[in-house]
Amino acid sequence: MSRRGQLQITALRNISGHDVPVSSPIINEKGIVVDAAEKTPFKKILCANRGEIAVRVFRAGTELGLRTLAIYSPADRLQPHRYKADESYEVGSPNMTPVQCYLDVEGIIKLAKEQGVDAIHPGYGFLSENATFARRCEEEGMAFVGPSPETIQAMGDKTDARKLAEECNVPVVPGSAGAITDAAEARAFATQAGYPVILKAAYGGGGRGMRVVRAEAEIEDAFERASAEARAAFGNGAMFVEKFVEDPRHIEVQILADNEGNTVHLYERDCSVQRRHQKVVEVAPAYGLDPEVRAALHRDAVKLCKHVGYRNAGTVEFMVDKHGGYYFLEVNPRIQVEHTCTEEVTGVDLVQAQIRIAGGATLADIGIGTQADIPEPKGFAIQCRITSEDPELNFQPDSGRIQAYRSPGGPGIRLDGAMTAGNFVSRHYDSLLVKVIVRSGTYLHAIQKMQRALYEFHIRGVKTNILFLENVLRHPEFLSGTATTSFIDRNPQLFNFKSQGSIQSSKLLTYLADMVVNGPKHPGAVGLPPAKYTPPPPAVPQVEGPTTSWRDVLVKEGPEGWAKAVRAHQSLLLTDTTW
Repeated sequence: MSRRGQLQITALRNISGHDVPVSSPIINEKGIVVDAAEKTPFKKILCANRGEIAVRVFRAGTELGLRTLAIYSPADRLQPHRYKADESYEVGSPNMTPVQCYLDVEGIIKLAKEQGVDAIHPGYGFLSENATFARRCEEEGMAFVGPSPETIQAMGDKTDARKLAEECNVPVVPGSAGAITDAAEARAFATQAGYPVILKAAYGGGGRGMRVVRAEAEIEDAFERASAEARAAFGNGAMFVEKFVEDPRHIEVQILADNEGNTVHLYERDCSVQRRHQKVVEVAPAYGLDPEVRAALHRDAVKLCKHVGYRNAGTVEFMVDKHGGYYFLEVNPRIQVEHTCTEEVTGVDLVQAQIRIAGGATLADIGIGTQADIPEPKGFAIQCRITSEDPELNFQPDSGRIQAYRSPGGPGIRLDGAMTAGNFVSRHYDSLLVKVIVRSGTYLHAIQKMQRALYEFHIRGVKTNILFLENVLRHPEFLSGTATTSFIDRNPQLFNFKSQGSIQSSKLLTYLADMVVNGPKHPGAVGLPPAKYTPPPPAVPQVEGPTTSWRDVLVKEGPEGWAKAVRAHQSLLLTDTTW
């Protein structure tokens, strides 16, 4: 061990400001310094995901002294997340789509066993809310970094989650008694409850498989589309329908619980700025929220999670209406995309906490003995999701190679992403490129910092939503902290911005060059590829008398004589470097 490895550290301060003893630091085989008190029983952790969340898990695992393992679909063989891990392996089979590769439960389990994995983190999306996957991990002796399979089953099914909330006297919005599988059942509920209603995927989240229906004539088409989207994203097309609450704020409470029943909240996040139920901008804590409502949300979130014996990290989501009334929405039994905001204002590394709890640590072991040990949020944190979407074309996803990527930096700015210049943005997955998180002492200063960060960003090669995000940040409603879930729909001026035409023209030129050289190959293309014609070599001219090549000069005269002969030559000379 090096001299630095022998350094004695007697105490560190936890998030509540108290001194906690630590042992001598351990330096593992990768040269990473690990606090012996934070050591987990795991040796190798696999992230059953891709993109930025996989990178986030690898970073947390490395800091805890673990070897990290990435999986990737054939379409992702050159994607950055696989190179951020210590090891990476392809999953799926030739007959699978890129998304199906990440949903291959048995394939992932088999690979993990073969490579000696003892912990699997699901990230978010894909298999993160799949109780079968969690159960299979445990059956094969590998820790699932998340809630128990039983909790995922109960919380992942929105109808079961509603029943559990009702048992705790947590207010809920009227909804269907169970999961529904056809439009007729949805129509029957809507006729009884009245329009508008909202259709939701019964076994998923993240805005996928959701449709608002305002008239009976729309419900069949909306159901079919939402169910198909849910089936593609989560492997199950079952739906849930409930009464639609107009224009609420979307507030969610971050929960952390250990295996001994200790449960705390890490305050709340405001996720009201949404488009098609997909969150765009998140803020922690919620600005301007009534203190009594805030306290009630915290209390009910903890009460519900204790009632179901929740463990690990999770999020309890609520709607808060204009009159201060609130309603339980759902529990997301996984890490959230926007967990970064909570980390910035509380100082708790949620992903590391997840891994340590999965390894048997209690909240006290990670420095959170009770709720009182978590200090009030320090300042405000804002997260913006930069996506490869074109706001001028109704947020149509864009794909292609990133030609230039310049990112911001400076105090209070954090970037969670997995893309750099030269990487290819695929059309197969979610369009998220990078999450920008800023932290500052006040809400207004956090907005200013985010504006500066977005201004410094430069991404070329694909369309992005950066100009749209800049418009959101400067809008009076967002500045006042009163934005609701209808904010984007009610403000068409958010789409008034300078065109990204230079990016489009660059992509068009690249596309045309590819077509000329390689021929059309995308779906719907017409025309034949260029002919596979090899031109004949030109005939060697016949010169009378002896000839001397420049190589002969080099051999006879040496480099200096060759250079002198070239300078003395009066005609044009061509150098061929293709050999």
